[in-house]
Amino acid sequence: MNYSIPKMLGTRGGVDYKTEILSGLTVAVALVPEAIAFAMIAGFSPLTGLYAAFVMGLVTSILGGRPAMISGATGAIAVIFLGLITELRMSTPGISSEQIVQFVFATVILGGLFQIAAGLLKLGKFIRLVPHPVMFGFVNGLAIIIFLSQMPNFTSIVANNSTLSGFFSGGGIADNALLNSGFTELGTMVGLVVLTMLIIWFLPRFTKAVSASLVAIIAVSALVFLLGIPTTTVADTLNPGETIKGSFPPLSIPQIPVNWQTFILILPYAAILAGVGLIESLLTLNLIDEVTETRGSGNRECIAQGTANIASGFFSGMGGCAMVGQSLINTTSGARTRLSGIFASIMLLVFIMFGSGVIEKLPMAGLTGVMIMVAVGTFEWASLRTFKKMPVSDVFVMVLVTVITVVTHNLAVAVLIGIIFSALVFSWENARRIRARKRVDEEGHKHYEIYGPLFFGSVKAFAEKFSPLEDPDEVIIDFKESRITDMSAIEAVNNLTERYRKQGKTVRLRHLSDDCKLLLRNADAIIDVNVLEDPTYKIPINNFKIIK
Repeated sequence: MNYSIPKMLGTRGGVDYKTEILSGLTVAVALVPEAIAFAMIAGFSPLTGLYAAFVMGLVTSILGGRPAMISGATGAIAVIFLGLITELRMSTPGISSEQIVQFVFATVILGGLFQIAAGLLKLGKFIRLVPHPVMFGFVNGLAIIIFLSQMPNFTSIVANNSTLSGFFSGGGIADNALLNSGFTELGTMVGLVVLTMLIIWFLPRFTKAVSASLVAIIAVSALVFLLGIPTTTVADTLNPGETIKGSFPPLSIPQIPVNWQTFILILPYAAILAGVGLIESLLTLNLIDEVTETRGSGNRECIAQGTANIASGFFSGMGGCAMVGQSLINTTSGARTRLSGIFASIMLLVFIMFGSGVIEKLPMAGLTGVMIMVAVGTFEWASLRTFKKMPVSDVFVMVLVTVITVVTHNLAVAVLIGIIFSALVFSWENARRIRARKRVDEEGHKHYEIYGPLFFGSVKAFAEKFSPLEDPDEVIIDFKESRITDMSAIEAVNNLTERYRKQGKTVRLRHLSDDCKLLLRNADAIIDVNVLEDPTYKIPINNFKIIK
């Protein structure tokens, strides 16, 4: 898979500390508005998201299976809590926001335990089952989501200016001065975003010694401060009275009733959190593997994500998972080691404790431009050129996953649907490949040479190949070019031999592989068979013999 994200310089025989530190600083700055926005999705305070970003990022950077990958509070995890909050308010009228947050922390901790269990059971390897078209759809959908998530930074200007809003909605011009002011503010925002994007685009052509994203943020911020340009800042995205200033994340045990009812209440949401978090994290791991041309450990990442979520729940965080956008910012800035993620987390904590005043004054245009460039780099543009080259089913899966991702913002659901559809298409295509070549030997025995896999999807076509009424007394089925793969296939063979038995005829099986013979042997405990002694293989069978 050749993503259109440019390959960056390595570490030249060791850790390139300057690159790692500058990349981490860029990521830390970019994490602030994202963490705040995702916390607000669930109705939490900004610090709940920021604490989660710090804890998740630090723990996974130290313990994770993919160096340079960034974790933090994410929208997919935040959306899960909306259902929990609704259920809590319905079941417990008058419950306070603080009490709800305690249930959220407990859910995050339980979800982390599930993720650790998944890692210990080595379930991370199942991410390999994700087909290429699903990965393309996941990446493209994610790129579109990242791009669309930046649009409120523009539309908020329109919404906050009633005259400008009326103009775009066809309400006419109420006040030319206010209208011009609104257009000026919107134009300033667009201009600063474009300037940020141009810096990120052109700077690497001259030097890769520094992070283009960080230079762009600093340059645009300096321009705004020095010229006094009025534009939206990070502080403007906060609710009245809110701030990102805080202390070190407080350690506490969730204050909830410890009983069976509470466990049953949070269990489904914890399971969903664990599943969504692992799917997003492992897909991100695969993506970063492709970008860096290295390989991470999925099972280790599962354990790290679980540990991070448990720590997040105890340190007043909303939990999270791997963040594709920030991970791509980090890797495309040249980071390749754990140092960048560790430094990003530490700097985020520094921002919270000591630098909130500076961060809140950063122009959103700079951060918006960075994220739009991430979206442009994330989108798999090469996939558009494969529409006429790929099978129609693969193109459909890719588009389907992209659409579901964009519409639902649930990457895990989109990927699961894509995998299921791909599996059904695979089964259908293989079911059509079952064939049988027929011949009668000099002894009058009829041979059926089977081609293609015999499984649940092909058993009907397999059964239609035979003619028990017309065939001679001795029938040989040759599986040299086929395999008996599942219980449905065994049952199909059993039913076929029963049809021949009713006609007083014998069926023999030839060239069965060892795994097929093992399936038949194990099936003796499930299928009602009449045991016949086979002199070659000694396998319990039903009205047929296995021969060489």
